Order: sequence, then C-alpha cells, then structure tokens
Amino acid sequence: MTIDITSVTTVTHPLDLLTAEEIDLTREILLESGFLTDSTRFAHVAFEEPPKAELLAWRPGDPIVRRATAVMVDIATGQGSVATVDLTEGAVTASRVVDRALEGQPAILDEEFEKIEGWLLASAEWRAALEKRGIDPSLVRAAPLSAGNFGRPAESERRMARVLGFLQTDEKDLPWGHPVDGLVAHVDLTTGEVFEIVDSTEYPVPAERAEWNAAPHGDGQPRTDMKPLEIVQPEGASFTVEGNLIRWADWEFRFGFDPREGLILHQLGVQDGGRLRPVIHRASIADMIVPYGDPQPARSWINYFDQAEYIFGRYTNALELGCDCLGEITYFDATIADEQGRPRLMKNAICLHEEDYGVLWKHTDIFNGMNETRRQRRLVISFFVTIGNYDYGFYWYLYLDGKIELEAKATGIVFTSAYPGEGYPYATEMAPGLGAPVHQHLFSARLDMAVDGHINAVDEVDVVRVPVGEDNPLGNAFAQRKTRLTTEGEAQRMADNLVDRHWIVSSTDSRNRLGQPVGYALYPEGKPALMADPSSAIAHRGAYATKHLWVTKYEDGERWPVGEIVNQSPVTGTPSGLPSYVAADDPIDGEDIVLWHTFGLTHFPRIEDWPVMPVDYAGFSLKPVGFFDRNPALNAPASTSAHCATAASAACPHCSTGEGACTCH
Repeated sequence: MTIDITSVTTVTHPLDLLTAEEIDLTREILLESGFLTDSTRFAHVAFEEPPKAELLAWRPGDPIVRRATAVMVDIATGQGSVATVDLTEGAVTASRVVDRALEGQPAILDEEFEKIEGWLLASAEWRAALEKRGIDPSLVRAAPLSAGNFGRPAESERRMARVLGFLQTDEKDLPWGHPVDGLVAHVDLTTGEVFEIVDSTEYPVPAERAEWNAAPHGDGQPRTDMKPLEIVQPEGASFTVEGNLIRWADWEFRFGFDPREGLILHQLGVQDGGRLRPVIHRASIADMIVPYGDPQPARSWINYFDQAEYIFGRYTNALELGCDCLGEITYFDATIADEQGRPRLMKNAICLHEEDYGVLWKHTDIFNGMNETRRQRRLVISFFVTIGNYDYGFYWYLYLDGKIELEAKATGIVFTSAYPGEGYPYATEMAPGLGAPVHQHLFSARLDMAVDGHINAVDEVDVVRVPVGEDNPLGNAFAQRKTRLTTEGEAQRMADNLVDRHWIVSSTDSRNRLGQPVGYALYPEGKPALMADPSSAIAHRGAYATKHLWVTKYEDGERWPVGEIVNQSPVTGTPSGLPSYVAADDPIDGEDIVLWHTFGLTHFPRIEDWPVMPVDYAGFSLKPVGFFDRNPALNAPASTSAHCATAASAACPHCSTGEGACTCH
C-alpha cells in the first residue's frame, strides 16, 4: 500500500508532531496488514523519530519519511505485540510478539482498569473480606496498580494487577482518606478472575473526611487579604513560533510530545556569533519510578513506573490561563491515539511563556561610577499530568545567560494507608489513624548531548583540598580535580554534594577564544538514589535509579532507561534498558554520547502534605562552562518597567540618582 504522505498530513519537518491523520493511517495500515482484530487495543502509538544520521542529513525540500510504532494488546488473550509502520510507504516494516517471560507485558489499559470494580464485586472472597470489616462492597473504590514482578509464576504467566480498596461514603467524599488497609486483590486482566486475595491485617478504616475544604481543614472560603497579581506584556511575548519551532532571545529548539515521555525538546541550540551552536540534540524525561518503603505484606510490593506502565502522557491536563500559567501564554494541543487506535486531541497540553526571574547581573563600582542592573528572564515550556493520586508538572527553563534547567513539580494527594501506631518508621500519621508511607519519585532525564557538535567527552569534577606543603604553605588552597570518563563502565556515577560533584560535557573539537574546550556542565541536586536493597526486585527492574549518572555511546533505538516493555518485566537476567545498553562497555571519550541523569524526591510525608500536598520540587541544571567567550547576557536590556527608572529617567522616588538602571525593585 503506497501512500502520498502529503495527502494525509501537513508535516514540513521530520520532527513535526504526529498528526491525527497519521494516527488514522497507522491504524488503517495495521488493519489491512492483518494485525488487528475486534479484541485488539492500543497501549500506545508513538512517533518513530528518524534515525539520527537520517535526521542530521535532512535539508528543507528533501523527502520526509514518517514512521509510527504501535504497542498493542489482545484483550481476549492478553498477548502483546509491537509493530512499526512506515507511513510514507504504507507498510509494516517491523513487528514482533511480546515474550511474556522474557519481557513482560505492555502497559495497562484504561479499559482494563474500568472493569476491575465489577470483577471485584463478583468475587465472593473479596466481598467477604469487606463484609467482615463491616464495609459495604459497593462503596469501595478500586485502586488498581501495576503488579510488578517478584519471581512468582503468576507474574510471568498472567496479565495482572494488584488492587487496593478505598471507602467512599458519598459522591463528594474523597476515598484516599479511607484506605481499607491489609487487603489486596490479585486480578487477571484478561479473564477478569480475582485469583487471589491477600488479607494480612485488619485495620480500622480512617473516618475523617479528606476533601481539601472539609472540616477540620477549612470551610472552603478563600482568604480575602491577597491583592490581584497580574503579569502584563503590553507588546506581547518575545518568542516566535513556527509550527513546533520556537525562537526566543538567542535560543532555538523544536518541541515534540510522546504519550510515554510527554514533552520533548529537539535540536536545542543558541545563536552566537552569527551561527546556531547546538547544545542538546534531544532532551526528555524518559522514565520515572515510585518505589514505596513500607514492608507490610499489603504494601511491600508497591512500586510503579508511571510512564512505562501507565503511559502517563495520555493523562495530560488541559492547562488554564491564570491557574496553571500566568502572563502572555501560547498553548499547544497534542494529538495521541486512544485505545482503539483513533486520534484523541488533548487541548492546551503544553504551555509556553516568559517569566521575570529577578536580578541577572548587577554592579555598583566605587572607582568608575558604574551602577548597572539587568533583570533575568526565562522562557518556560511545560506540561502537567495527573496519574492516580499524584499530579506532576515538568518545566523546562531557558535563561538569558545560557543556563538550562528542568524542574519537576509533585503535588496532588499522597498515597495513603492505615497508620499502625505511634513510632511506626515507614509512614507518617496524617490524620487520626491515617498513614502515608515513605516513598521516592525517581526520574530519568535522557540528554542526547551535542555541545558544539556530536563528538563530545565527559569529565567528572570534584573540589579537593590541597595539603599544606611547599606550594601551599598557609593551607588555604583548594582546587578542582577533573577525571575523564572514558568508557560506559566508568561512567556509572554517584553524585556527591560534599565535593560539589558535577559533570562537564565538552567538545573534543571546538575551542573558545582562550583555547579551552567549550562545554556544558550538568549540576545534580545530589539527593538519594534508589533506597531499596540492591537485591530487591525493584533494584533489578529499575536499575537506572541506582546511579545518578550513566553515559552511553549513542545508538539508535536506545531510548528507554528501563527498556521498551516494562509492565511485569522479569527479575532475572540482565535488566532491560541501561544495564543492557552498557554491557559492551563501549568507549565514550570523543564519541556521540547520551547522558542519563537520575534525580528526584525521597518523600517522608509531612502532616502539612495533607489533604492536598503543596508542590515539592526536584530537578537539575545545565550551565555553560567555557562555551561562551564572555558573559552572554551583557546585552540584556535595562528595565523599562513603569515601577522603575532607567538611565533616561530620574522619576523613581526611591532612587537618589537617575543614572543607570533602577536597582531598588
């Protein structure tokens, strides 16, 4: 089946977002090729980006080849399959059946989750377990969770979920406040069979209501002493948008959206000296795991991969002006495939705007009378998802001084349990009898670096004391120690804030005006990596989270830190993802390299996190190190705010002089 791609799509660049027409075409080609039956469902459909060499060779006017990969589930048998479709040629170019024992299962479907409460109500054993607790089974909301894999036969033989129950007494009641703890149902997602009930402990169900505006939290009335705060850009935004190409200040990049990864930045570079200098070829948050630390039988198994097992991008929020984003906002829609393989439009999925960010640089000089201040500004591109009880925002920031940041925001409602009693070390008591187990949120940032080109190297940098000696007689000296990471095996590293450890990615070809390699440094937050025991199942399946940094030589197809298929992935053999990518211990010095950075939160819930958790933050930054020949923000404009004077005005009543930019605000 040969298709004129221009008849079904309007793409003009190989990295344009997958369109609704292309999603429809993917389904049509799979249907005509015999891959679909009435019981086939789509776990997700992803845009298959061009191989890097193909992408780098493409020039405007060249033909555009478009591909998509579909991960499918036959709900009648539980069998998974993967197929790649060449949309330009109208053909399936690769396909395989997912091996349950060696790979696991495709991601869980919403359709499966929606059936679980009915299956539970049909289970005499489930009803009996609730009724002995004095609970009406019809009032229990099911919280199905990915089952993981602990080496038991059912976990490799069945497509399954483990299910916890939460009591909801009326329509407005928030069930997270009433966990039915000590009780877990194991459900076969193919047959609907509740094949095992684990009833380990009988706890009282916490009774206090949990809505954010319910007593004793408040009466739902907002405070009235906060005056309006408006962000105004009377001349509009400073960025320009052409399709998915964004330009702002000296920055330029394209954005993409994947149902598993969410927001992606492509071909991120900065204009300098009349040319676009690349910094990152591709940046995304490629996975996240949420492992829990409560060892009770009803909860010791809880660890889920929100991106890989739930395809969390499909739960992207429709953002609202004045609530999620302030100022002169541009929103972008995203189109993904639903479980029938049909296009589903997500309105306002991505938010783009500018923010003032305080002082950028400033100096008042006693010798020459210099009195200058410039304000920092940043470009923000973001999206927010709700996955079960938690809400996550991901914000990429670009600054005038060349800095890049990623900030993950975690909010929503903490996952709850019964509280066993005073002094219990694995949970916090949030309300009478209500616990919130300790847990982590560990993300993997995939940074396909291209610092002034695609041939780069990585140095680990520590600050070190210099011993007293002939060259340091007073003992005041300290210095940086740089260690070149030469192989994938060497480049599995841990952060260390005590020595201010960071990693510089530098070009092996390009030099600045002082003859030094140009570079960008990754500065980690240095918070704990995976706390689970190294012998545990989650340490095997989520091995990426055991290290803060991995560096790999670029290979097409190495996209996921935990591999392509993650749900119920096995706990034997070489783990999928990063451990298999680095098994050959390839050289990385002077190669096309990818950084994989683990960061995140270790969350010991606070009482103040209940009933709705204030945003907690995690992230990292990338800063230029010798990339520019001087401060790249010297040309930042002086403030023209009506609240502040400029060099041309002495109107500011708070300033003693009208010379220079106002510094008081």
